[in-house]
Amino acid sequence: MSVTRCLALAVLLLSGSVAPAAEKMNVLLIVSDDLTNNTLKCYGSELGRSPNIDKLAARGVRFDRAYCQFPLCNPSRSSFLTGLRPDTLRVYENTTQFRQNKPDVQTLPQTFHKAGYFVARVGKMYHYGVPLQIGTDGLDDKPSWEQVINPKGIDRTELDKVFTLEKGQYGATLSWWAAPGADAEHTDAKTADAVIKLMAETKDRPFFLGCGFFRPHTPYVAPKTYFDPIPADKFALPVVPPGHRQAGPAPAFTSAKKDQDAMTDAQRREALQAYYASTTFMDAQVGRVLDALEQLKLADKTIVVFVSDHGYHLGEHGLWQKMSLFENSARVPMVIHDPRAKGNGRACARPVELVDLHPTLAELADLPAPANLDGKSVKPLLDDPAAAWDKPAYTQVLRGGGPKAKVPGFMGRSVRTARYRYTEWDGGKKGTQLFDYDTDPAELTNLVGDAKHADVVKQMKVLLPK
Repeated sequence: MSVTRCLALAVLLLSGSVAPAAEKMNVLLIVSDDLTNNTLKCYGSELGRSPNIDKLAARGVRFDRAYCQFPLCNPSRSSFLTGLRPDTLRVYENTTQFRQNKPDVQTLPQTFHKAGYFVARVGKMYHYGVPLQIGTDGLDDKPSWEQVINPKGIDRTELDKVFTLEKGQYGATLSWWAAPGADAEHTDAKTADAVIKLMAETKDRPFFLGCGFFRPHTPYVAPKTYFDPIPADKFALPVVPPGHRQAGPAPAFTSAKKDQDAMTDAQRREALQAYYASTTFMDAQVGRVLDALEQLKLADKTIVVFVSDHGYHLGEHGLWQKMSLFENSARVPMVIHDPRAKGNGRACARPVELVDLHPTLAELADLPAPANLDGKSVKPLLDDPAAAWDKPAYTQVLRGGGPKAKVPGFMGRSVRTARYRYTEWDGGKKGTQLFDYDTDPAELTNLVGDAKHADVVKQMKVLLPK
């Protein structure tokens, strides 16, 4: 370098005219467990009370057609925390830790750790058995985190007070409790406490924090004050047409359970009240975390993501919980707020997937992502929610089978475009379904046998992965 150029550079440095290196963006990934869009006001719920998630949605980009890759906790969380589909990981149930099959996977938090970020989780990020594994590591991935915190509250320690449809069962079946006392006694409140403390302790260095709330996963436990605003008798039950389930295909309804079928209408309304109350309680803890982000002056340099691991049935199709390929089970709430995004304050109607989170967050933070990821960055949609986008969303579910099964299971595979969902059970051998959401948002009319939709069936069939 010439003497003249050296002198010029020195002058620029002394004058402060050289632009400083861009500040690294933090990431706060908030995951709710078993949350349906239908209880959130920002997604159109009439009875839902979710002011804090609504506020985040108003500030960021709300994705109206976001989908999980598998409507069960472990396969879904393994998928979006790696950026790999369940078929790539070969994880289809709640017992297999993904590194048993893919030991060298670089997870989403590891991508940030490699870039010098402080990486930690509080609560449920990878799979836990709820409620019995609350307070433990569950099926965690130790290489993903520098620090882990496992809070435990009265929703775990006082299970004897929980009403359940099946004695001794609290997570696999419906159960609930309007608990006396304060928010602070519950696991999700303790989770918010720990996340706030971590943000305060690490505010001077870039961080990736996973904030994993347990609610509204059954047991639907929340302080009684969250139950009181909406009495159980105010809830309308979903209408299921006579013969709907019998019309099949049978695998579409395999997630139905006898104890839930036997519920009285009064119990169904109580369950709805408890689920909504648990959702509002979880929302209050989201608000505490987001308020702390503002108070710590971190909001302008933190990307906030709010998602659920999958959707949830509350009586639609006569089903409760998850494990179906209907919209209520496959669709998830997803809000991304990057303070720099040009599309903030808008909704996006493009189909996106949870598996897109890894490449998206890596790109937003300007970090290299693994080359083998199965998702696609949605950054273009954050800048323009109406941008061209031709990628559909895929969801699958296993029927039967599993590590200990004597008889092989089969897969249901579904593809969702902006207008249609097409599903094949066992490659079509056990049934197919086509729904048009422009005319049938409740998915009550299977159009596969309708000659007018034969071309649509052919087009959708081509989109399904082989």
